[in-house]
Amino acid sequence: MSNSIIQFLHQCHVTKNLSAIKKLHGNLLRTGTLFFLHDLHTNLIAAYATCLPKNHLQTLHNFFKCMNSTNPLHFNVIISNFCRKGFPFLALTAFSFMHTNNVPLDTYALCSTLTASSRVNDVNFGKQIHAHVGKLGWSSSVFVGSALVDLYSKLSSVKDAALVFDEIPEKNTVCANALLSGYGEAGLWAQGLELVRKMPVLRLKYDQFTLSAALRACTGLSAVELGRQLHSYVLRTTHDIESDVFLQSSLIEMYGKCGLVKKAQQVFKLDGVESRNERSRDVVLWTSMLGVYGRNGKYKEVIDLFKEMLEEGIRPDGIAFLTVISACGHTGQVHAGVKYFESMSNEFKLNPGPEHYSCLVDLLCRAGELQKAWELLNQTLYKGMGNCTISMWGALLNACVDCGNIELGKLAGQRALELDPHNAGICILLSNLYARFGMWDEIGHLRVVIKERGLRKDVGCSWVQVTS
Repeated sequence: MSNSIIQFLHQCHVTKNLSAIKKLHGNLLRTGTLFFLHDLHTNLIAAYATCLPKNHLQTLHNFFKCMNSTNPLHFNVIISNFCRKGFPFLALTAFSFMHTNNVPLDTYALCSTLTASSRVNDVNFGKQIHAHVGKLGWSSSVFVGSALVDLYSKLSSVKDAALVFDEIPEKNTVCANALLSGYGEAGLWAQGLELVRKMPVLRLKYDQFTLSAALRACTGLSAVELGRQLHSYVLRTTHDIESDVFLQSSLIEMYGKCGLVKKAQQVFKLDGVESRNERSRDVVLWTSMLGVYGRNGKYKEVIDLFKEMLEEGIRPDGIAFLTVISACGHTGQVHAGVKYFESMSNEFKLNPGPEHYSCLVDLLCRAGELQKAWELLNQTLYKGMGNCTISMWGALLNACVDCGNIELGKLAGQRALELDPHNAGICILLSNLYARFGMWDEIGHLRVVIKERGLRKDVGCSWVQVTS
């Protein structure tokens, strides 16, 4: 009976049928069913919450009062279900009701509420709960501590996350991984590797998430030797690496970023691994290998691997299409690139994004089809795609510089600067175009504009670890 009611409430939630929810609510009250099945409260409140205006919080508080319960278990289930079903704000509302009505708070309620705080991007509410955690004496709990580290990490307060981690008396791998995730999102690769080195000292074991995060840090630092050591450790300690797609993907991307394409191929093909019976090569692995080929200029291999991917029955995602269209542009296969672009929506029901249009414009420009690229850009403005991006106009402008098309180049540059007047790269491309035709007055005017706006072009650099 409970399952059928929950299914009915879910249907009402999808269709936003407030009248049916009220009728069911009345029936549950008359029969007394609502007072014996507390899991129905969560689904009933969630159904109401999706249909009522956001300012009807008092209605939710009335529902909580109708429960007539001070048992924290009932509210814990409600808060947890709200988080799982994508209603973090309602989870925080339930927690506030518990606090104001003296319902006991335990670690379960605190952890779920901290998770909800991270999902609504409210670091201030999270800090208030953090202060309350200290008052209640739960600071030493590794579970609450892990939730706090996760909260601060997800909300880009990595320093606070590190402080909480240091204060946890008995740490575990979960809280270490939460901090590693924060370091990774902030691009603090060196700090992440330092934490990985400290984990054995803290008597914390590495799991597959730890190893993936460490490999990601090696990728960020281009630390190929340390990445090799981690690869050896993975082979020694992980007996089912063929079933861990993300660990394999991290290895492939690490080797690819460091320019070791053959090593990435070996991981992709699992050379040297005896058991391949349960090997899972899903779209994540294929896309990672496509990216490695693309970043290292192996454009023919990108196209061949994409064809093999389709033959294997792997459904490509948007990133895979982006890589193969770009490869077609670099190899001059205009017809194939356009065909792949069209197949996104025609065959795979994927909506091309601005980045795919940018890639297609670049493909046409590389082939000298400037007029077609111009027409494509104008079509996107009238198809509900929104404004064209800087990269689209920049690709066209760059091609106009190469081909010497002054009229189209000036138009592309004007459209790009309308989107971003402070883009130094576009100004430099325009200057190069003017210089090609000896238009020194225009260059002088452009220099004045650059000086007035204080524009500077960043100097690019790249590095990789080199060993003697």
